[in-house]
Amino acid sequence: MEPFWVKCTEETLEQGDLLHECLVPVPTEDFDLAAQAGGTAAIPCDVYDLVVVTQSCDLVNEPKPQFVVLCPIHHIAEFESVNPKFKAKGAWNNVLKGRVAGLHLLASPIDPANNRKALVVDFREIYSLPYGYVMRRASASEWRWRLRSPYLEDFSQAFARQFMRVGLPSSIPRF
Repeated sequence: MEPFWVKCTEETLEQGDLLHECLVPVPTEDFDLAAQAGGTAAIPCDVYDLVVVTQSCDLVNEPKPQFVVLCPIHHIAEFESVNPKFKAKGAWNNVLKGRVAGLHLLASPIDPANNRKALVVDFREIYSLPYGYVMRRASASEWRWRLRSPYLEDFSQAFARQFMRVGLPSSIPRF
């Protein structure tokens, strides 16, 4: 089986790079109340594995973007523990076929033939983190996984489909 991922040791950051244990600020709905009262707004952080969504051309060309767009990536078992409906028979096949908006499956970098080791990208959660922070996270390890072509283009297209959806108030009746 052709590998979906390649080990990357480059200093550059590209779309499809997998970054482990990134801090992500998670503001609560009332994070502004303390600041309004003259205090400091404390914003808690969660730790996620993230995949870079920003286009590679925007990351390698000058000027560098101020922020990088990333989405969380989960192991199937981890995702099922929080979303038990995906334990149902056929649920992952629907995701694999692109029938579940906001989710995309990527093969495991270590065991691509084992579908239970696949990774779930959640396009419904999108984070924008400072370029410098993301570069430090990318450089923090000796190497990282980078999605290969044509799987990278499929990933990019899946992300685009999430935003190009149009909900119509009505349509032509079914035949």
